[in-house]
Amino acid sequence: MIENHIFPHAAHSKHTLPLSSRQTSAAIPRLSGQTRAAAPARAQKAADEFARYLLTRNLADETLRAYTYAVRQYFTYYRDITYPNLKLYKIFLLEHYKPQTINQRIRALNAYLDFKKLYPGHLPMVKIQQKTYLDHMISEADYEYLKRCLLRDERYTYYFLIRFMAATGVRVSEVIQFQAEDIFSGYKDIYSKGNKVRRIYIPQSLRTDTLKWLSFLHKSHGPIFLNRFDSPISPGGIRSQLKTIALSYHMTPEMVHPHAFRHRFAKSFIEKCGDISLLSDLLGHKNLETTRIYLRRSSSEQYEIVNRVVTW
Repeated sequence: MIENHIFPHAAHSKHTLPLSSRQTSAAIPRLSGQTRAAAPARAQKAADEFARYLLTRNLADETLRAYTYAVRQYFTYYRDITYPNLKLYKIFLLEHYKPQTINQRIRALNAYLDFKKLYPGHLPMVKIQQKTYLDHMISEADYEYLKRCLLRDERYTYYFLIRFMAATGVRVSEVIQFQAEDIFSGYKDIYSKGNKVRRIYIPQSLRTDTLKWLSFLHKSHGPIFLNRFDSPISPGGIRSQLKTIALSYHMTPEMVHPHAFRHRFAKSFIEKCGDISLLSDLLGHKNLETTRIYLRRSSSEQYEIVNRVVTW
């Protein structure tokens, strides 16, 4: 608990993809010359049109940006939507990006096909080998150490940022949505796809300390996590700053990222409560299989257990 002296003031028609000529990749040229010069305008127009559609789907801001980027990228290289072009784009992705990014771009293009009523032609996702352990998860000891360092150095914004993520399990795109009004009420309602509502509860100890901080700031309304320009912090800004903070405290940067604190919440919650169904609801997962990932141990924990158990 924060001591008081810290804060003294305290319906469209369907169209069909032109699939008749399924040429080989080599027969599908990229844009060139005057066509390439017109590509940025065409790509931006397609992305803007798609963005207006996505806004009606209540997607998270990061998802909206990622999806529109994928469409803009596609139309920068290819004049129109054809199955051969889609396959070429997938090959391009496979050569330049990691599987998670590839699947995100493919989901975006498939959503664009649905939006434009272009059937058939959905691109299949790439298969990702599921690990049997968790990587880059901050330990409880490192989490406590980081909190002490931030509190000692009066870096209150990031002190409370990591506490909110670790004590509520929110995503980085969600934590920046917290308003002072939410702290007074003790919870925040997050709206996701399909106008579904997920209630984020603020634990009493965190709420008490945050109220002291807000009193110190003389803040009673509006976003609570601001940058040095008094604008809401962006997810990218948080990721970048956490890396800098980790290095300044001689911690491994790969362990200090926003999702690591969501992992920390899930692991601590399941160890102390054991209710995976409740945890799934709190994390906003659609199914329990996603939540079960957090039941896995880190590779170092697995190694320690094997050494302790296997004595034969």
